[in-house]
Amino acid sequence: MAALAITAVFALLAWFAGGVNLSGALAGSAVRDLRMFLALLMVFVVTLVATRVGYARKQQLRAAEPAGGRTAAQAMANLGIAALIVAIAPAGWPVLALAALAEAAADTGSSEIGMAFPGKTVLITTLKPVAAGTDGGISLVGTVAALLGAAAVAMVAVVSHLVPAMAAVPIIGAGFFGTLVDSLLGAIFERRGKLDNDLVNLFSTAATAGVAWLIL
Repeated sequence: MAALAITAVFALLAWFAGGVNLSGALAGSAVRDLRMFLALLMVFVVTLVATRVGYARKQQLRAAEPAGGRTAAQAMANLGIAALIVAIAPAGWPVLALAALAEAAADTGSSEIGMAFPGKTVLITTLKPVAAGTDGGISLVGTVAALLGAAAVAMVAVVSHLVPAMAAVPIIGAGFFGTLVDSLLGAIFERRGKLDNDLVNLFSTAATAGVAWLIL
């Protein structure tokens, strides 16, 4: 009950801060494991900061997040795999769940920061130049932002003693791998309208957890 109360309050704060809309806040409050709270908080901080950076430019590109924040579908696409892992609690579940959260933070950081500070952006499948914000586009700034986002989640988990320091490498590695999967799915399927962004995010976090499981 204490864990549920804390995450419910966090979800409400996320709603008031504009990080998610009401349905997204309700979905986020379903992640109830108290030990994951700080990692979840870091994902929210990375998401909020990355979304706000360069917001005016993103509006010009028509790529800015809606003022109401992320919906329940978006929240569950990013957090659903981690929540499922926490609920099932398989062997090594903290690393698996944290890897999925690291991917969520990394993906948001790379796409949002990449649009805010556009440099040379290429399509991951062809390496041909594309506009910043293109599905499947990758850039140096976005790649660095992805690594930093994944590292932030891993750092919080290590400092809070949720996982040992040696677990940081597979968490960051799997999280970053997930962003590459996200870019590939975006380039191959999302650009052609065969998958929407929520499904791309869901499949990417699932692939991330799978890679983390293979590493363990």
